[in-house]
Amino acid sequence: MLINTIKKISLDKTSGWHTVCVLASIFFLLVSFFALHRFYSFYASYDQALFDQLFWNTIHGHFFQGSLSSGQSSAVIADGQIHKVFYNHLGQHFVIDFILWLPIYALFPTGATLVILQVALMAAAGFVLYALARHYLPTNIAVLIVAGYFGANTVIGPTFANFYEHCQIPLFVFSMLLAFAKRKWSWFWLFVALTLGIREDTGITLFGFGLYLIYTRRHARVGIALCLVSFAYVSIVTNQVMALFSNDNSRLYLREYFGKFVPGNNSPSTLQLLWGMLTHPVELFKSLLTPFDRRVRYMLNHWLPLLFVPAISPAAWITTSPPLLVLLLQERKSALGVNIRYALTVMPGIYYGAIIWWSQNQERFNASVRRWWVRCIILSLIFTVTSSPNRAFYFLIPESFNPWMYTTLTSQWEHVGHIRALMNYIPASSSVSTTTYLLPHLATRREIIRLPHVQIENDFKQIKYVDFILADVWRDLRYQKSFQDERVDLVNFASSIDKLINESKYGIIDIQDDVILLQKQFISKPEVLSKWSSLRTELQR
Repeated sequence: MLINTIKKISLDKTSGWHTVCVLASIFFLLVSFFALHRFYSFYASYDQALFDQLFWNTIHGHFFQGSLSSGQSSAVIADGQIHKVFYNHLGQHFVIDFILWLPIYALFPTGATLVILQVALMAAAGFVLYALARHYLPTNIAVLIVAGYFGANTVIGPTFANFYEHCQIPLFVFSMLLAFAKRKWSWFWLFVALTLGIREDTGITLFGFGLYLIYTRRHARVGIALCLVSFAYVSIVTNQVMALFSNDNSRLYLREYFGKFVPGNNSPSTLQLLWGMLTHPVELFKSLLTPFDRRVRYMLNHWLPLLFVPAISPAAWITTSPPLLVLLLQERKSALGVNIRYALTVMPGIYYGAIIWWSQNQERFNASVRRWWVRCIILSLIFTVTSSPNRAFYFLIPESFNPWMYTTLTSQWEHVGHIRALMNYIPASSSVSTTTYLLPHLATRREIIRLPHVQIENDFKQIKYVDFILADVWRDLRYQKSFQDERVDLVNFASSIDKLINESKYGIIDIQDDVILLQKQFISKPEVLSKWSSLRTELQR
């Protein structure tokens, strides 16, 4: 349906908004359907649950607190401390814009709300992008730019991912650029503030647009002001404000992602990191260019739905240079993934650069260019679907060909039924420890952690064992022959459960389809212990 709509894009100037509405509707309906299917069939994972719990805690008066967020802290990861229910997420990421969406979540307090919210924000950004493009371009080119947006792997992929604060970036940045184009300065600075409030490092994205305004010289003062505001915000928030909550931003993220530039510094500041980059030019150059093929493929994915125009657009290169530099310098390979949230930090500059280039080269647009552009959008859609971003199409595309990993729709939903049956035993107020893919469906509670952890520090600062343990090893058992890590984890899991049962800390309520439910101080029935004996043999085999 989406492909046919793209093929029929009209050159009639009066049909632009109608075409964009159709494209946005198709995008919203299809992506929402598959994203919800991914969520309800238990393919969402840790961060979906983390943000769900943050929203749930906040509407219940515990602003930005979360035991799952505590599980990502340096205190737990590096120091081996117990998860805390009162841990404040703002020490990891300064995500104050979440307050904007609390009324919506309060009406529908469930993880599915965040799924729809993410899709809706990405779809809404398409409308603002069209308004921005129409300010500079005729209808036919503007519509194709929006079609490229809705057909881009770098848009669809991150939208299928777990909920992240990055889904606000396209809407707020495009709105800021539209306000700038219209010279609505109060609105411009409002959207600058909203963009900064998305996360502590979104000022890096804004810094690129400030550089472009300085480069054009027509609005150098605004560009200088935008660069100064962005740099000051990032510096003050990361070095001063977030430190009031914890040292996780510097100790975990800056050291983990950019530690090679600050060797020996276990808790670098933003300014120390910048100095480290300047004083390690060889390491900086290597990080920018190697591995070269991976960097080329990453940029091609960004350029493809726009007919590769951003590759020759100075505006695109200038605006994307700061966030792109951050991604290239990271030690993690996943930073350059087109299906994850970080692609959204680069994407607005890519599209703005395409708009500016076409505004200066409209005479180059003709029927042949239009046909090739549509083909590129269709090719981008094909690449997106066949890559099954974030396992959204796991029932159509195998998760792996070598080794072979494929889950049918019927087997997955049959397994979901067994999970739901055991989840019904767990009261909404009880504390629970569970495996990664079950977390999003139990996250709306004060006390929840991920296995193998089974202890938690409550609001009274008392360390206690969780009330329930729910573990799903069905997927791991199916693929354990392919991955050594899974085999080791399963053996360790079996030993941990045996220890908890033998020490009379927990008893098994039931086991269904390789999903096991334990309750604290529960007496296991003989027939259930027999089930566990069989499952344990399989786990340890």
